[in-house]
Amino acid sequence: METLANLESFVRSAEHSSFSEAARRLALTPAAVSRNVAMLERNLGIRLFHRSTRKLTLTEGGEAFRLAVSGNLEGIQAAIAGVAVREGEPVGTLKVSLPPTLGITHILPVLPGFLARYPKVRPEWHFENRPVDLVAEGYDVAIGGGFDLTPGIVARTLAPAHIVPVASPAYLKDRLLPIDPAGLGTLDGIVMRSLKTGRIRHWSMRDVMGAEQAAPLSETIIVNDPTAMREAALLGLGVTMVAIPDIATDLENGTLVRLLPRWYADAGAISIYYASRTLVPSKTRVFVDWIAQAFKRQRLAERFAGSLG
Repeated sequence: METLANLESFVRSAEHSSFSEAARRLALTPAAVSRNVAMLERNLGIRLFHRSTRKLTLTEGGEAFRLAVSGNLEGIQAAIAGVAVREGEPVGTLKVSLPPTLGITHILPVLPGFLARYPKVRPEWHFENRPVDLVAEGYDVAIGGGFDLTPGIVARTLAPAHIVPVASPAYLKDRLLPIDPAGLGTLDGIVMRSLKTGRIRHWSMRDVMGAEQAAPLSETIIVNDPTAMREAALLGLGVTMVAIPDIATDLENGTLVRLLPRWYADAGAISIYYASRTLVPSKTRVFVDWIAQAFKRQRLAERFAGSLG
């Protein structure tokens, strides 16, 4: 069973969102308080705090435990037993960040099966085109690409993030199709200006043999969202370069046509991100595994690979 020192270190750290302030009030060193909390987490088998260089915040399990023990020293042992049992089954709010098109088209459809298997998990999904700060913003999981792998953040690769040029059949009708990326510059381009940098993103493409060539898409239409790029292409306004997951269904049903099928741009990987390899809450662990299995079962890595033509 837990020592009072471990519990007091946890409660004071939660009250002041700081190991240093808790240490001052308990007449201990910050290292001792941190060590006491780490021992408590290890014994309970859950993570109580999200830690970053900027912020110390309670996890969902940590908040439940704080409410159970604060001001109730007589019930401490019962609270320890209660939270351990609670964490044995996936339960609680699962806060997830994911890109709108990828999330709605390819990930949302797996939710019914997940909830049928884990009915005590409550999804809170945020559809957004930005890399979130998992710890500071309280996310359990994020899906996408381009995240900074700060200490404590784990990335599990799901599929490649390949970018390809596409246009509608109506736009391409009676037009001479390019034979290489340089030829894209002769067509109307639908491009995106980054909200973060303010610059328009242009790509360098490679073919299946490894040759590379710039793709100088003209800046006929400028937007700030990949979903808008796709919609503009569907309207027949020109050629755009987007990630295959965003237009996979359109390619399969013929509403968009891929140009230069042997060429693609590599934007890295689509990954699922979560905090820490140890003491991962069961709701997070089972969700990560569920998504990885869904990608494998649906062969999404192969479907999203521009290198396969």
